[in-house]
Amino acid sequence: MRRLSVFNQISVDGYFRTPSGDISWLHQHPDDDEEFKQFTIDNSAGDYALLFGRKTYEQMASFWPTPAAAKRFPEVAQQMNQRPKFVVSKTLRKSEWQNTTVLSGDLVAETQRLKARTGDPITILGSGSIVSQLAQAGLIDEYQVLVMPVVLGKGVTMFDGAEKAINLALTKSRTFSNGKAFHVYVPRT
Repeated sequence: MRRLSVFNQISVDGYFRTPSGDISWLHQHPDDDEEFKQFTIDNSAGDYALLFGRKTYEQMASFWPTPAAAKRFPEVAQQMNQRPKFVVSKTLRKSEWQNTTVLSGDLVAETQRLKARTGDPITILGSGSIVSQLAQAGLIDEYQVLVMPVVLGKGVTMFDGAEKAINLALTKSRTFSNGKAFHVYVPRT
């Protein structure tokens, strides 16, 4: 079975977006930390597919295929554009972003089918609405969380709407001189 992980950036107080959906705060911190730049390149490398909810997909599709993305983040942009991508949506019918498949069925059932297929591991980026549902269904194998050195005060967590506790075990942790901290958790069995 394919492994399903999540990679999300959150504030120190646990939010991955503001109540209005703003994520611009993610890019307000200087990226002049060479170790962090290399981490970003390394973390985007490897073979894996991407899974998005519609809103995150539309944000990603509006940036990564652009010349601005290629100029600012050349290695990451190349990886983002080449990877197989799946977007779960009941309203989106087709996609212009290369290597994208639209999944319009039930989120849990579609994800179970994806995990059962032969292929590369799958990573969810952003997409809190699907993270919460898939976490509650027990389908997420790993949570990668990059904590940003900012407090938002209010916002939406990637587990918004969760109805039951999910106990996690920390398997990896790394800090950077720019104040960012990377943590990897797996569900406790």
